[in-house]
Amino acid sequence: MATTPILIKRYENRKLYDTSRSVYVTLDEITGMIREGKEIKVVDAKTNEDLTKNTLALIILEQERDKKNLLPLSFMYQLIKYGEAVQGTFQDYLSTGFDAFLTSQRDAQKRMREWVEGAGPKQPRPAPEPAASSNDSLRSELEELKRKVAEMENRRKPRKK
Repeated sequence: MATTPILIKRYENRKLYDTSRSVYVTLDEITGMIREGKEIKVVDAKTNEDLTKNTLALIILEQERDKKNLLPLSFMYQLIKYGEAVQGTFQDYLSTGFDAFLTSQRDAQKRMREWVEGAGPKQPRPAPEPAASSNDSLRSELEELKRKVAEMENRRKPRKK
């Protein structure tokens, strides 16, 4: 997200004001902006304190309340229990894990597009045999993707000293 963030001001009455469009917005609308790839910055209208993390956490909590089950209960207990003691490690782990997930998603989407468009993967493949061969081919590509994701995850795991 290399664009300038959209400035959202939060007032004492908890209303959120999108300064780029001069309108009040809801948390759902902010969620929509983020899903569209926009970056936001939320500040207290009076003190100019940055409230972006608080607002994003509130969005996640609202999704939990709406039964989206974004975070497992056991994870939430552990996060509260260990808190600051694991903060750095936790942030690194989440960041690298999510990066690996996004990379594998992009790779899978690219391969699927190539397959649908008939271009096939960049690597030469043997000519398929009749009927069952296309299923076998898809299975082997899926296994290859799984292997690559596992390799990326292993590369991103912090090494013990």
